[in-house]
Amino acid sequence: MLSDTVMLAIAQAVAKGFEFGGIAVIVIGTLVAFWGALRTVAATRGAGGGAGGGDSDVVPAFRKTLGRSILTGLELLVAADIIRTVAVEPTLRSVLVLGLIVLIRTFLSFSLEVEIDGRWPWQGRRE
Repeated sequence: MLSDTVMLAIAQAVAKGFEFGGIAVIVIGTLVAFWGALRTVAATRGAGGGAGGGDSDVVPAFRKTLGRSILTGLELLVAADIIRTVAVEPTLRSVLVLGLIVLIRTFLSFSLEVEIDGRWPWQGRRE
């Protein structure tokens, strides 16, 4: 059986891993979004698209890719906060702070979902 200090160290390491993963997903997703936008603009310009041809597709695709990476990163960061609060520092204050963080991140997630898909998450898909 593992001692309490070993379990605490493991929980802290796992929480840090989730934090690192969340940050990495956001950074890599941002780079992928920029790269995709640059490729689309270059392909449009190279194909003689001119100043307005396919540029209308660039911004929505960029925002969708960026939004999805932020949403995924936020979910990983929330997981890290939950692990840290429940396993590492289970005080009333830390639980209240976690609740506030989850509320804020949930609001951000809903806002991003509406921005990306143009509908609330509980609404059906548009045809």
